[in-house]
Amino acid sequence: MSAKKKIYLSGPIMDEHPELAATWRERSKQQLRDHFVLLDPMRRNFKDREVDSANEIVEFDLQDVREADIVLVNYSKTSIGTAMEVFYAAHDLGKFVVAFSPFSFKDSSPWMVRYCTKILPSLDDAIAYIRENFITQHID
Repeated sequence: MSAKKKIYLSGPIMDEHPELAATWRERSKQQLRDHFVLLDPMRRNFKDREVDSANEIVEFDLQDVREADIVLVNYSKTSIGTAMEVFYAAHDLGKFVVAFSPFSFKDSSPWMVRYCTKILPSLDDAIAYIRENFITQHID
């Protein structure tokens, strides 16, 4: 049996309400954990905007992106950190990046359109897409 694929949960944290930042990640973990390992950056207890943890926050997040097979992105608002993770994952590492967003194509950043492999209208759609395309079916 092969190891479970890993999914990094990328999305706004610093400029997001803590509950909003956590809720979609918890839903993702509940719906995907049977088949995937979920890498949630909120599992670390760093405080944003503290000088001594800024480099740690970025490096641990980049380590998670490197370790992941897939990046699931909450593109519900502009976030510098999320955009940097998407670019790094897609451009530098060639990762599969699945985003969900309320924005129409014309309202989306060209950078997000270019570097997200797939952008879907909701978290449920993104989870269904990942389940359909990345769960290995074993044929006996």
